[in-house]
Amino acid sequence: MSILTCIFGWPLAAALALVFVPRNYRVIIRAIAVLATLLSAVLAVKMFAEYAGAPVDAEGYRFVQQIPWVPSLGISYHVGVDGLNVGLILMGAIVAFAAACCSWEIQSREKEFYILLLVMSGGILGAFASLDLFFFYFLHELALVPTFIMIGVWGRGERKNYATFQITLYLSIGALLALIGLIALYLQAGANTFDIPKLIEHARENPLAAGAQNFIFPLLLFGFGILVSLWPFHSWAPLGYSSAPSPTAMLHAGVLKKFGLYGLIRIALPLLPQAAQSWMHFLAWLCLGNVLYIGWVAMRQRDLNLLIGNSSVAHMGFIFLGIASLNLIGVTGAVFIMVAHGFLAALTFALSGYIYHKTGTLQIGELGGLCGQLRFIGAALVMAALAGCGLPGFANFVGEITVFFGAWKVFPVVTGLALWGGLVIGAVYMMRAVRNVLHGPLPENYANLADAAGLWRKLPYALLLASLFLFGFFPRLLTEQIRPDAEKIVSTFQTPAAAGREPGNSRIETASVYNRQPAIEH
Repeated sequence: MSILTCIFGWPLAAALALVFVPRNYRVIIRAIAVLATLLSAVLAVKMFAEYAGAPVDAEGYRFVQQIPWVPSLGISYHVGVDGLNVGLILMGAIVAFAAACCSWEIQSREKEFYILLLVMSGGILGAFASLDLFFFYFLHELALVPTFIMIGVWGRGERKNYATFQITLYLSIGALLALIGLIALYLQAGANTFDIPKLIEHARENPLAAGAQNFIFPLLLFGFGILVSLWPFHSWAPLGYSSAPSPTAMLHAGVLKKFGLYGLIRIALPLLPQAAQSWMHFLAWLCLGNVLYIGWVAMRQRDLNLLIGNSSVAHMGFIFLGIASLNLIGVTGAVFIMVAHGFLAALTFALSGYIYHKTGTLQIGELGGLCGQLRFIGAALVMAALAGCGLPGFANFVGEITVFFGAWKVFPVVTGLALWGGLVIGAVYMMRAVRNVLHGPLPENYANLADAAGLWRKLPYALLLASLFLFGFFPRLLTEQIRPDAEKIVSTFQTPAAAGREPGNSRIETASVYNRQPAIEH
């Protein structure tokens, strides 16, 4: 049995076990959920540590397990890991454990909440590990459905019902478009298999017709894009996150939202290269909507969770820009940001959840001076804000600067505007929020607020911060794993037409510069 099966299997097995536990055994229910996610996180760390020395199969994957399921359709249980998903699985398992630790704020229907949390955790970890299109999509849907229920039942705020309706509508449409694209891809490929490595190999030897690519790629781009909150299909995300309970927001914004980005890189780019090239310029300009427009929207927010939610949507623009560059540096940076943003989004929503639980509000105008009372939480929030601004030393800086290097030669205007948006707009709304929430006079009704006490309460925040620092100071731990497989994706676009371009316009030139100058590897 592959370690990947255990990583996503433990949460699902624990969810099944909780069905048989009486609901009044609250301590046991919580202990099972925390223990299952802890085991999953420990196994993910072990998998990441052993990744470099693990045996590699013919397609370049490690920790592979494959069991035929429906041979007539080419469907099999197939899991494996390479540089594109090794960091995502590690990040997802750690965030799932942190979310389970932060679930102490749930005081009603705890059994149902933890079952849904575990199903959500196991589903998305399984989707990242899956190398079969059927299970890739099925496990994502398994993780997505609990999101709607958790917001509707345990959400907060007067608009939680509207938020539930909106997020259900948007994500259902996005998932439907992606499903149509994946089915069309299976039918047009003619390989009679859902196995992703076999599909990619078949597509290299027998490229899909241009008409088929031009039909399928937009379905995947906008289907996955809606799931990722690509502008202008983003409005579900800030309101949904602000209405969700903190553990749900941590898992969805931090982990589940990366599914669409991962799907574009893993499936759409290598299988539909011709259509991808024709759409990347359009995608690059769309990402400015995330970085600039959503950044301006974040500046106007008076609710801390809405500000964090819009900030999360804005950061997706940097990942789309890295993907649009179609070169080694840009794609590597995009995958790196996906991991870094997962830790950051989970941390910021966990901290805002703690503040809401203690104060009963997230209206920035009603807060102030909290750093004096909540010293640990305040210090963690300051560091999270600095990480969101791309301060060196945090993992987000490494990913964003790598994307800018990769995208500069391909989209200099877009990159310049995105850089300005990230440095100026992002810094303005994050630093202003820190000033208004943590500094200034402390309202009298907050004079007796209790900080996170004890190692157990501090553990999830410290773990997420440590992860940001680890990959910020030692980015090679991740970039060395990403690079070989990102290079395979980029090599798909090394066509004769690309080779004949002028040096200043070639996407591939940036990749070759990356290879000639190891110093650029952060």
